[in-house]
Amino acid sequence: MKNGNLPELSGSGFSTVSIFTCRISFRLAYIFSYNLFQFCGHTWILANTIARFFTFGRDALADTFYSVGFVMSLCQLLSVLELFHIADGIEKARLLPRFVQVMEKNVLLMIVIMLEDIQSKPVVCLQLFLWNILDLLRYPHELLCVLDTPSTTMLWVRYSLWIPFYVLSATTEVFTIYQALPYIRATMSHPMDVHLPLALVLYLSALALGASVTVWQLLKERKHLLDKRSKKKKIK
Repeated sequence: MKNGNLPELSGSGFSTVSIFTCRISFRLAYIFSYNLFQFCGHTWILANTIARFFTFGRDALADTFYSVGFVMSLCQLLSVLELFHIADGIEKARLLPRFVQVMEKNVLLMIVIMLEDIQSKPVVCLQLFLWNILDLLRYPHELLCVLDTPSTTMLWVRYSLWIPFYVLSATTEVFTIYQALPYIRATMSHPMDVHLPLALVLYLSALALGASVTVWQLLKERKHLLDKRSKKKKIK
């Protein structure tokens, strides 16, 4: 009886290990594919924007959003998945800063999409440029972390350059919304819409607060990760 049960137990154990391994492999493949897609998408957007500027000069600013808006909207919509990645433990990061970053981009993007008159503004082109710089500073580092080959250089770039660009991006978002306010007032047709500009002003205050908290937490995270990397080098 014992000899007859051994193959069954062994097979059961092998099956459990296989399922667990497949699950881990699927999660790694998924998060790698996601980060790779975002990296490729933002690389295309940035390359397209720069190429158009060198080809058409300042005239390219007028229809930059028309050229890259769809891909940009797709990338930003998919970025909502990152909140679930962090909550599920697939990605190791702080939820609050990422929530602020994802929501502020998507809210502003919806405003730009609804207001066609503002899409040709230079500030919108600058905003898209800064967003892509931020994402191209982040996603290569995320890809290396998924491959378990993190680079100290990429870690430094991820946090030391990303934070000032984020502050500049948040400031540009304020100017973008400020320029959008007259167009929003012009499109109002219902008495209840009077509260929309007030809501946007309140949103700007929340944006400033959220950006401040995000920078503070990212600075803490930067110090922790760089100190951790320095200790590992000393041990080796």
